[in-house]
Amino acid sequence: MTVAAQLQSICKDYHGGGGTVRALRNVSFSVGRGELVAIMGASGSGKSTLLNLLGCLDQPSSGSLWLGGQDVSLLTDNALSAIRGTRIGFIFQSFNLIPQLTVMENIVLPLYYQGGLDRESTERCGELAARVGLGDRLRHRSTELSGGQQQRVAIARSLANDPEFLLADEPTGNLDSATAGEILDLLAELNREGKTIIMVTHEDAVAQLAGRTLRLKDGELESDTRK
Repeated sequence: MTVAAQLQSICKDYHGGGGTVRALRNVSFSVGRGELVAIMGASGSGKSTLLNLLGCLDQPSSGSLWLGGQDVSLLTDNALSAIRGTRIGFIFQSFNLIPQLTVMENIVLPLYYQGGLDRESTERCGELAARVGLGDRLRHRSTELSGGQQQRVAIARSLANDPEFLLADEPTGNLDSATAGEILDLLAELNREGKTIIMVTHEDAVAQLAGRTLRLKDGELESDTRK
């Protein structure tokens, strides 16, 4: 199996208040391309820190992190920004849409920032909107949408650059159970089509969607379970 991400002896320290907090301790694992992986653990276990490292939003204090065969552990901020914009799609619990923009404008935003917005890519983003069931809402603003619709916009936006993998942080945390089920069905469909997905969740029902569950405890990898 082709490796999408590989972590080797990752540690992450935060300094402040006269002391050092080690958020991650010697975490090592790899994720194969096409896997759907759930990351679980209690509050403060290191889940968000781990997702930030995988998303190139932060860098480890020690150890190495490889994405698609490239060691990103020591890259510059500009290089990390380029990776975030072209190789990773993000889905957040709070959707993180820009309320002043329409559905279509939110979806094409990653392409705009990367200078890749042209007619062909714009048409593709329209197809993504239709794919998530919002083809008739392109001119609506996010404030005119339900929570489930906003998360669908966020998923379409995460796919705009055809990223290598998706990182989802509690993607159903702000949704009712019925709407959450629809979003999970959509993520499962994307995974069946070959998209690699790494998802942080505290809900066992959500983790059941994954073929593999990583559990963190006090910054350490406590277990790695496959179905």
